[in-house]
Amino acid sequence: MQAGLDSFVTDFSWLDQRCAGVVLHPTSLPGRESCGTLGTEAFRFVDWLAQSGLKVWQILPLGPTHDDLSPYQCLSAYAGNPRLICFAKLGLEEFSVDQQNTSSLLIQAYQRWHRLQGEQHADYRRFIAFNEYWLEDFVLFVALRAEQHELSWNEWPMELRSRQPQALAMARQRLSEQLDHLRYEQYLFFSQWSELTDYASSKNVLIFGDMPIFVAYDSADVWANQDLFLLDSNGKPSVVAGVPPDYFSETGQRWGNPLYDWPAMVIKNFSWWRQRFAFQFQIFDLVRIDHFRGFEAYWEIDANCETAIVGRWVKAPGEALFSSVLDCLGRLPLVAEDLGVITEEVVELQKQFHLPGMKILQFAFDSGDDNPYLLQNHIENCVVYTGTHDNNTSLGWFNSLDEGAQQRVLSFVENDSKVAMPWSLVELAMSSVARLVMVPMQDLLSLDEDARMNTPGVAEGNWRWRFAWQQVPAELAGDIRHCLERNDRA
Repeated sequence: MQAGLDSFVTDFSWLDQRCAGVVLHPTSLPGRESCGTLGTEAFRFVDWLAQSGLKVWQILPLGPTHDDLSPYQCLSAYAGNPRLICFAKLGLEEFSVDQQNTSSLLIQAYQRWHRLQGEQHADYRRFIAFNEYWLEDFVLFVALRAEQHELSWNEWPMELRSRQPQALAMARQRLSEQLDHLRYEQYLFFSQWSELTDYASSKNVLIFGDMPIFVAYDSADVWANQDLFLLDSNGKPSVVAGVPPDYFSETGQRWGNPLYDWPAMVIKNFSWWRQRFAFQFQIFDLVRIDHFRGFEAYWEIDANCETAIVGRWVKAPGEALFSSVLDCLGRLPLVAEDLGVITEEVVELQKQFHLPGMKILQFAFDSGDDNPYLLQNHIENCVVYTGTHDNNTSLGWFNSLDEGAQQRVLSFVENDSKVAMPWSLVELAMSSVARLVMVPMQDLLSLDEDARMNTPGVAEGNWRWRFAWQQVPAELAGDIRHCLERNDRA
């Protein structure tokens, strides 16, 4: 999908109509494979969204993950996750049941494709040429990482770690077959992604992407751009990213991502960022900027610290960055994830660039009437969520509250006591003055905490939840559409 950037800049007036959507990562789609894919079930889900009257499908980052499966710690800020490739669409139905050995199956797919079409295929050549600026570093990184037994790049031999030209040239020659496989893998992913997004567009469904502010240390992005990150002489981070103690964790969150060398970014007029934003709008219609407050000031943690309790706020050149990006790309449909410790400076940065923020209803009921997440404090230019991928499901959250807290929540939704939780919270969200409402699929299905997608600060067991069509009542699409109509969101 060439995501229609021009149409958004010139024709689409961002958030000028009331609408709603669903939050569901493609890995959570049903199917026989080890995770959801870009195959038949994804198209069926688009049909269901259109039938329900839901306008927006929000997903998490699409990149290839590390072993923990976190889409916020990817091997690349550009590449697609090969686990999402649908083998059935390749005529390899016999391989579509078990994707535990994805790499070997992709090699078989490549060999078949190469025999029938090969690198002379016009679409393939265009893809390689158009994406060369990130693709060549990525495929070499992945091939070297496999050759080095999946060790982090800072543990590779010095000549590879420091990207000495002769060593890289020899590696490209030595690993040429693997590089061909990896290029085809990315071509395959983005071909299937383009088919899906084109289909969504034909059904008037917008795809809402997610761009993490930071990239993973063990990634092609850092290995290929070491001068843009705060690394020591051995290539290791001297300081890392995270957030101080907050709603999610008493010890804060130590993400461990390397921090940017912002002066180096400024010298290059933020070219790395401009390129990254441009890519997002080649594949998405809307984009959420994860941890937006880090563009005003970020929490810097000494790399030797095991938690995020001890750190310091360091200013970032957010105004200069967004001015550079918008001067280059024009007005963009961006949403700022403005959760956490938000200062007046962060609010001013957000207002300066007219970026809608997020209102999470699960956060609305634990303080006074000035709580910014309460409906009475919403504004039109914001996006309301019942919860996010980092929250418990709304039913799980409500069940975890003590009786007094539950009564406070119910006092805001008791206007229709016949509607049970979590749908009473969904109805409340839909009634907001906010133009856009996003609801996790788990809440539409009334699922409890067992369906939680992620628990921040917990390393194991995240990012694995999937739904089944048997969980979707036949009448649900109609119920959603009626809810949208009642709230002028149809």
